[in-house]
Amino acid sequence: MFSLIISGRKPLELHKWRYLRDSLAFLQNPSAFSISFSSASAAADVSRRKGNNFTVSYLVESLGFNTKLAESIWRKVTTEEAKCCNPDSVLTLLRSHGFTDSHISTIIRTYPRLLSLDAESSLAPKLRFLTSRGASTSELTEILTKVPKILGIKKDKALSRYYDFVREIIIVADKSYYSLPEGSAQGNKLRNVLVLRDMGVPQRLLLPLLISNHHVCCGKEKFEETLKKVVEMGFEPATFRFVEALRMLYQLSDKTIQEKLSFYGKLGFSEGDVWEMFKKNPSFLPLSEKNVLNSIEAYLGLGFTRDEFAVLVKCHPQCLNYSAELVKRKTEFLVKDMNWPVKSLVSNPTVLGYNLEKRTIPRCNVIKALMSEGLLGSELPSLGSVLVCTDHAFLKRYVMKHGDDKKLVAELMAVFTGGHVS
Repeated sequence: MFSLIISGRKPLELHKWRYLRDSLAFLQNPSAFSISFSSASAAADVSRRKGNNFTVSYLVESLGFNTKLAESIWRKVTTEEAKCCNPDSVLTLLRSHGFTDSHISTIIRTYPRLLSLDAESSLAPKLRFLTSRGASTSELTEILTKVPKILGIKKDKALSRYYDFVREIIIVADKSYYSLPEGSAQGNKLRNVLVLRDMGVPQRLLLPLLISNHHVCCGKEKFEETLKKVVEMGFEPATFRFVEALRMLYQLSDKTIQEKLSFYGKLGFSEGDVWEMFKKNPSFLPLSEKNVLNSIEAYLGLGFTRDEFAVLVKCHPQCLNYSAELVKRKTEFLVKDMNWPVKSLVSNPTVLGYNLEKRTIPRCNVIKALMSEGLLGSELPSLGSVLVCTDHAFLKRYVMKHGDDKKLVAELMAVFTGGHVS
């Protein structure tokens, strides 16, 4: 029925089908669909026995995540990483070093890419190295659970340096920063970290800042000035944007900031516009003028007017961070292939940040299938109703509403997952 829509598309693992079936069970009568879903379940079981790939269903079944959280984590890993990894070996390795399921769940929520790393050639040597330096099991699990990105560092020297510093931060966590020595970079860093801690910045945001390539916490006067600006702008210390704003402003001098404001002023953005955009996405401010101009050229070349571009960026400044090639691929698919007008993207700018292969194309294939059968009328549904919602809401709206037709639901799910269901 939908072979033309499915053909030519790279199949996704049927694990995703199994997860979607389970997560939507309460929307339908399980017994009524047991026959339709049996082949998909069997295929998923066979695939899982061959080797557990990094999929949504794997996260649900192996780590106990709820489906919404698993879906969010899965999207943070590229398709290639998900295909090549062997998460079972990573979990086995971590457990052999004393990590509990609670530790592992926390680590994967913070650093999903860990499951895509090679257990034997990448992770095992690092764990052995840290253990050989005297790290106890309790210390190792505590520090790596709080800052798992340390395991992504490639060189032993850098790994050792960052691990030792994070360890020292944790040890002095109960000290007053007034009692720390002044003058040295290390003393400044410890003091600044404790200041941020006392303001309410959680360790999950604070400690990764210490192992980044930025030196936000090394200075004294510059740190204090930048922190004051961020606080006055109203950023909440417990949020990621607070730390991101601190990082972005710290690396820019007052002169550079004025030059940025002047540049955006020439493009038609007021100073107030720029700071409102900064509050939504601090990382846009350091972008070079060349990158911004190239971005403008890319959007205009795709049919956006200058006014539409301005609205797009004010609402969703992350659009400036996207590569021209990626914006072109997504816009051409939505506008040329799906026939949504450009103004729909302006009204729903977040769609430009969605994963094309994992989110946009599967949903749009379902819409194409429904329209080809005359089940949606002659007009295309709104872009927002198709893409700006969870998988659960999308399937409830466009697939499960046809629950009285078991064959149709199974075929639509096959289109959605990229696999055939017999």
